[in-house]
Amino acid sequence: MRKKAHGTSETPVQNPLRWGCDTKTADRIANFNRHYAERSGYWLTTSFMDEATANGTPDEKHPVEFYDSNTGKPIFRAPIGRTWEDFVAESRKHGWPSFRNQEVVWENVRVLEDGETVSADGTHLGHNLPDGQGYRYCINLVCISGNPEEDNARKQL
Repeated sequence: MRKKAHGTSETPVQNPLRWGCDTKTADRIANFNRHYAERSGYWLTTSFMDEATANGTPDEKHPVEFYDSNTGKPIFRAPIGRTWEDFVAESRKHGWPSFRNQEVVWENVRVLEDGETVSADGTHLGHNLPDGQGYRYCINLVCISGNPEEDNARKQL
């Protein structure tokens, strides 16, 4: 990714982020980093699990939407093609939210040759770490905890 106005993105991360994610950590990981990640299990220390299941267990008809922490564009939707329990179990096993191809919003996500996964706008998201089931995107929650772009635009008015 080429350098932009704010690291690899045009803007810093939104403030506040969803699920109580730390904006300082998010900005460092999302915009000034190509290789490192939030600490393993960080996503379990946030309000993500409680908020994601507040209205019932997410499923394919009602997935959790994940948004770029800089732009608010949709990045992932989960669970798609599996259960919520499977999504959570795989994420717990690996330490970070883990997504599969069918859960990626491809118009807003790119996977670089080295496996780094980024938003189309330059936000570092995590890495593609294939396993026996295929491509698995190991993603930093702080990088996908943005508010939807329409909500973010309203907050800036």
